[in-house]
Amino acid sequence: MANEMTSAAPDSVQCPVCFKDFKPDTINGHLDVCLLKGVTETSPSTTTEESGPPLKKPRITAEAVPPSPGGVNKPGAGAGATFSLFQTNKSKVSAQSERNGLFISKQNATTAGNKGGKRSVVCEAEQEPAGSETQRSQTSVSNGKMLNTTPGLSPRTLLTMVKPLADMLRPNTLEEYFGQSKVVGQQTLLRSLLDSQEIPSLILWGPPGCGKTTLAHIIASTSKKNGVARFVPLSATSASTNEVREVIKQAQNELRLCKRKTILFIDEIHRFNKSQQDTFLPHVECGTVTLIGATTENPSFQVNAALLSRCRVLVLEKLSVEAMGSILDRAVATLGIRVLGRDPANPKDQDQADGHEPKIYIEQKALDTIAYLCDGDARTGLNSLQLAVQAQVSSNRQNLLAQDGSPQEILVKEEHVKEGLQRSHILYDRAGEEHYNCISALHKSLRGSHENAALYWLGRMLEGGEDPLYVARRLVRFASEDVGMADPSALPQAVSAFQACHFIGMPECEVILAQCVVYLARAPKSVDVYKAYANVKACLRNHKGPLPPVPLHLRNAPTKLMKQLGYAKGYKYNPAFSAPVEQEYLPEELRGIDFFTWTPADS
Repeated sequence: MANEMTSAAPDSVQCPVCFKDFKPDTINGHLDVCLLKGVTETSPSTTTEESGPPLKKPRITAEAVPPSPGGVNKPGAGAGATFSLFQTNKSKVSAQSERNGLFISKQNATTAGNKGGKRSVVCEAEQEPAGSETQRSQTSVSNGKMLNTTPGLSPRTLLTMVKPLADMLRPNTLEEYFGQSKVVGQQTLLRSLLDSQEIPSLILWGPPGCGKTTLAHIIASTSKKNGVARFVPLSATSASTNEVREVIKQAQNELRLCKRKTILFIDEIHRFNKSQQDTFLPHVECGTVTLIGATTENPSFQVNAALLSRCRVLVLEKLSVEAMGSILDRAVATLGIRVLGRDPANPKDQDQADGHEPKIYIEQKALDTIAYLCDGDARTGLNSLQLAVQAQVSSNRQNLLAQDGSPQEILVKEEHVKEGLQRSHILYDRAGEEHYNCISALHKSLRGSHENAALYWLGRMLEGGEDPLYVARRLVRFASEDVGMADPSALPQAVSAFQACHFIGMPECEVILAQCVVYLARAPKSVDVYKAYANVKACLRNHKGPLPPVPLHLRNAPTKLMKQLGYAKGYKYNPAFSAPVEQEYLPEELRGIDFFTWTPADS
């Protein structure tokens, strides 16, 4: 058996860089020299320390692990784990043909202007293949990053695709990125950093559909076009910590071998817990990865403070109606849809390209309705436009051609858009920041006696799905904190409202809460009790030394021993006197204090 293994062992091993044959015991040393020489020839302007990979680190495993019989390392050990092209030369004929094929590819790459043919063996797998702009635009539809209608692709086919319109029309340039001029405008810091390809680690915070993911893809597209970085997207809703560690490991190899950075985009980064977020800390600190995280939650509460200090937080605002109008105009122009009563933006009549396709028109009022009802969510607006157009095309599919053979005209009206864009919910998160924002606005509106504003914020919370008992509990608190003794009946009113909400629930209890809100808004306000008790707490916290004992005459004396000690001695029972009783009720060192006028500074 040993003789068979010895006879089957290969006599030589092929170098994956220069394609020459070497003995198994000499290939490792040659590979170090060959790789270093290839990188130096690729980048003659850089020094060996800047461009070449480290010499000793990749060889540590190869020196520590002895070669298997035949002189070739097993997969996962030594050179076999570092170079996927490391293969034994089992057949001279196949090796020669493979060598010729690789030599031809190398010549073609050199002719096209790529002088780093040797380096491309290691790094080219991650780079974008060379091609014309037309080829890149044809693949952009499948990648979900389409800018304009692809040459040769009918705009109507976009309406029948399964992929959402918001994903197909995702822009790749900042010129087509609308609504966030405060963040990426011409004179902003981030815009200058993007133009200079100095991309810092970012946390993008904003409501759904405001463009967080799109901005990350624009950064990725710009970096990929210039070849300065690779882009790896992950979602915290599905990615595990092991996947993140694997991406970081690949980023380290990419930076060491190809001198190329890695942009790691984590969508919904707040879904990672604190320990998972700690995985990024050392690698963001040393620049192994450039982290871009997107979140709809307040990063102050959901992202580690250590990670926040290493990233720049960009606050993206809800898209305005004007920005939504620009996004919708770009969409209808891309799809070849005419806006009724408006001159076509493209003088070329796309409808005549195929006489069998229907002419699609849309009312300007329909676009305005989408812009107003989508609540600043571009994803909702574009997908609603797609749904309305698809519905009208499907309903007229049986009569696509008129009786004279000309294509039929399809008109998308405002009612069609409203039917597909029914506002079933209001942007409100019962467990997030919007929850606290709305209850704070309700409380301050009540304090300012603005009953209309108080009703509005109450409606925002209830229509957004807030628990009515939570609102009722806050109203009970308000009745004592802000109304207080100015209207003592406010507290019973709030407690009754809470009990009524508990009895009947939503939606019947909404008018009960509205009544209580209006009552508290109109009631006179007094914070004397609230401030006095706050002063009591401050007095207790600021007291130095042991707290003063309870005066003996105020103590109860249920036993004989306690009476002998002087408990309750000298106490004057107030109902036994017809006139006011002069008696001290505070400890001796606090006599004369008035907590309604006292402040902690007086102590």
